[in-house]
Amino acid sequence: MASKGTVIVTGGSQGIGAAVVHSFLKQGYNVVATSRNVSQAGFAPSENLALVDGDIAQEATAKAVVETAVSRFGSVDHLVANAGIFISKPFVDYTAEDFKSLVSTNVEGFLYVTQFAVKQMLAQGKGGSVTGITTSMVANPNAAIGASVAMITKGGVTAALLNLASEYAKQHIRFNAVAPGIVDTPMHANNPKDFLKTLSPMGTISSSQDIADAVVYLTEAKNVTGEVLHVDGGSHVGSW
Repeated sequence: MASKGTVIVTGGSQGIGAAVVHSFLKQGYNVVATSRNVSQAGFAPSENLALVDGDIAQEATAKAVVETAVSRFGSVDHLVANAGIFISKPFVDYTAEDFKSLVSTNVEGFLYVTQFAVKQMLAQGKGGSVTGITTSMVANPNAAIGASVAMITKGGVTAALLNLASEYAKQHIRFNAVAPGIVDTPMHANNPKDFLKTLSPMGTISSSQDIADAVVYLTEAKNVTGEVLHVDGGSHVGSW
């Protein structure tokens, strides 16, 4: 069966990223997955999967990932900019190191790989898509979770995606975001589930697969661009 195209997935070794990788493989795509140690993540070997170890916040890693996609599979058709970290603190307690870490992974980890991917899509002339993973807290904060400085980075990426959707609409390169609420990932392994359930009106915690399903939808929705798709049990609709 012919491949549906090539998808790059950053932060692909666990949680949402790993679910996204598996979902695209099942859908018949070639996948290039990257994270610092993605080659040790336990993915079954596949002729449709390439793994690139490295820090996606480094421009050299981002370049290597895109070059791997082109050399191994011949194109870059879609990018899922999933790599991200979250640091929750009261605003006055964030340190300079916290801020640098957030900017490095969440902003630089989006910027460089997206630049290289878009350049490749433009050269191919067939359009494509970029899907970012942000959070419903960008526009719908919750006083129970101190996340103001983290939202500088996630909000910035959301704003960039919306601007890019306009900038490259005529080239049919689409830019969208999935905005999760609480997701059952290693990031929340030590948080009480009963508390996490209070953070959405539905009283639910999303699975990584819930987010991956939304990513696949946006990747394949040929007339959807500039969209922020909330997968958060309704928390973006306001207080409850």
